[in-house]
Amino acid sequence: MINIDEQIKIISKGVDEIIGLDELKEKLAKNKPLTVKLGLDPSAPDIHLGHTVVLRKLRQLQDLGHNIVIIIGDFTGKIGDPTGKSKARKALTTEQVLENAKTYEEQIFKVLDKKKTKVNFNSEWLSKMNFEDVIRLGAKMTVARMLERDDFKKRYENQMPISIHEFFYPLMQGFDSVEIKADIELGGTDQRFNLLMGRMLQKEFGQEPQCIIMMPLLEGLDGINKMSKSLGNYIGIDEDAKVMFEKIMTIPDELIVKYFELVTDIHPDEVEKIKELLRDGTNPRDIKMQLGREIVELYHGKDAVKDAEDRFKLVFQRKEIPDDIKCVEVSKENLDLAEIITNNLLVKSKNEFRRLVVQGGVKVNGEKLGNIEDLILSEEMIIQIGKKKFIKIIIK
Repeated sequence: MINIDEQIKIISKGVDEIIGLDELKEKLAKNKPLTVKLGLDPSAPDIHLGHTVVLRKLRQLQDLGHNIVIIIGDFTGKIGDPTGKSKARKALTTEQVLENAKTYEEQIFKVLDKKKTKVNFNSEWLSKMNFEDVIRLGAKMTVARMLERDDFKKRYENQMPISIHEFFYPLMQGFDSVEIKADIELGGTDQRFNLLMGRMLQKEFGQEPQCIIMMPLLEGLDGINKMSKSLGNYIGIDEDAKVMFEKIMTIPDELIVKYFELVTDIHPDEVEKIKELLRDGTNPRDIKMQLGREIVELYHGKDAVKDAEDRFKLVFQRKEIPDDIKCVEVSKENLDLAEIITNNLLVKSKNEFRRLVVQGGVKVNGEKLGNIEDLILSEEMIIQIGKKKFIKIIIK
């Protein structure tokens, strides 16, 4: 296996905190594969780059020769983790959990090597526990310790209800570490309490405690808020390569290094070279082009990189019309420009299209359209909405 210092360098890239670093070095010194755990509560199956921060770190550990174990929380998912919430999360049904879990499995293997990854459902052991087992597990932890968890503490201080069963979520997640004898557990900084629970319970059960690797949250395209589909500041791993590349080119310059650290697999030494280039005045746009190539290749392969980059240069740098523009044929009698644009999902509504026309955001054959009534018909019309959206209308 790779020497300890090199492993620590790769493992530490982009991390927020490693709890038990000296213990981790001792584990690595044994020169045998470690068991690395990630627990997934299958409540939100659509994965974007923000979700892959932890998955990419798992892949790096996997490439270092360690054993990855994914715990799908089909049992805990039916309770719901209240992390960050002012009230208990609504429990999922068995059907919802299984459906989400299936989607998760399909998506995580776009990052991890399926042949080298073990997937367990924690119902395999938690559903077999009887009431005596549950009481004994509960006896391992105090109420005072549970109330150290931020969301429980706030709800208790504000006299908001906390159900007894909610205390069992971190207990059960921690017991997962006991069951698989985890050496390392990964998670986001918002999962600190749950991650520490596994470490504490392992000690209670006489096991060597797991080390904890906490990854930071990734800001989205706005550079402010955590990447989120609901906020629209996300880059989906299933998005078209060209769209993915274009979005990457819009991230704020100050996030370039963070994206290299968290959502690519490049070596830490390469990240240092990128920092140096930026310090020396290299145009951030050129570094973002490299970032775009790295990320697109991870999810779409090398062949897709050139097409995505070429299209970006064509449309956004040269401000020319792309080769793959969508074509729509209509008769002169049925020509309704607003309806065509809306039906092809370039805008959300006819009113939005009309507003864009008035604001000067619509071009026809390279000329701004100031008023829909002023449209001069021709056999072929290239309609441009904003900077990125194009459609060709052919009048038959």
